[in-house]
Amino acid sequence: MAVREHRYRITVEHLAAPRADATLHPPLVFEDGNHDDLFRIVGLQRAGGRFASDDEAAAFAVGLKLLSEAVLRNRDDALLQSLKPALGDFIRRLKAAAGSGGPGAVD
Repeated sequence: MAVREHRYRITVEHLAAPRADATLHPPLVFEDGNHDDLFRIVGLQRAGGRFASDDEAAAFAVGLKLLSEAVLRNRDDALLQSLKPALGDFIRRLKAAAGSGGPGAVD
């Protein structure tokens, strides 16, 4: 059976806290799928020049794609579905900006 999506293992490591006495959390590791190639989309955002750093561009792209995929998957959740119109409009505007020579794109 063919895989119908890209599969990813996402790891978030707590490297520092704002207070010296704060406890650092152990790494958060989970797997998720996405219909898009996140590495390509991160590359587009990094190349687009919208963000101050490559890390910020990657955080934006991965966060947006994880959110949008969760909204797509959870069609029965009214709260998540309330995001769909604004999220769709935002992604269309982001693609249009990229198509007009503006920074980056997201599929």
